[in-house]
Amino acid sequence: MTTHEPARSSVVTGATANGRSAVTAQDVLSAVRLAVDVLGRADGGADWDAGAGSLEWTCWETVEHLADDLFAYAAQLGPERPSPDGEVPFLWEARRPGGPANVTYADRRAGPAGLLQVLEACGAMLAAMVRVTPPHVRAHHVFGASDAEGFAAMGVVETLVHTHDVTQGLGLPWDPPARLCDRVLPRLFPHAPTDTPAWPTLLWATGRGELPGRERLTSWRWYGAVGDAPAM
Repeated sequence: MTTHEPARSSVVTGATANGRSAVTAQDVLSAVRLAVDVLGRADGGADWDAGAGSLEWTCWETVEHLADDLFAYAAQLGPERPSPDGEVPFLWEARRPGGPANVTYADRRAGPAGLLQVLEACGAMLAAMVRVTPPHVRAHHVFGASDAEGFAAMGVVETLVHTHDVTQGLGLPWDPPARLCDRVLPRLFPHAPTDTPAWPTLLWATGRGELPGRERLTSWRWYGAVGDAPAM
């Protein structure tokens, strides 16, 4: 992985040209820390092979997938000249039919504590790459070639919503702070309503919840490219 020279950017200063609060590396670390804290409260008898919310994956698989997302986003920003047209060619493989295809997996022998350590490490990798990637760099994502701030926002969204999935399976409460949702919604979901509470709005935007007067989404996407937005 090539290390970029540190540069002044919207990610570093915390503000964008249009006045929107930027999503930062610290936001990634905060989201991951909150996730690790709540998942670490699962008792010793918790069933990590239970289904994760509405997903077809287990709680264990979903945390592995989340960690792998964070790793993959960091990797996309790693090359000196990231490809805008394709992913860094790691080998993604599923360990069972219907399971998530990952590059990284946790050693099951390390138990839930080891799984959460993998999650924390991958979050730190993404935060580190967000901090050092120059603002002009764009890297591939299926929802639009994005800058470092966009990948930070993606990491926060993945962390918040997949922790929601897992806490449903484990029976744990999860109510992330509105400030994190308020940062990522305008960056990745410019079509989302702005007059509804932030966390329920993020769940609605990712097909996981309902909002008054709006149908639950059966398909969804975000808009990662800088300046990208759906036709309204």
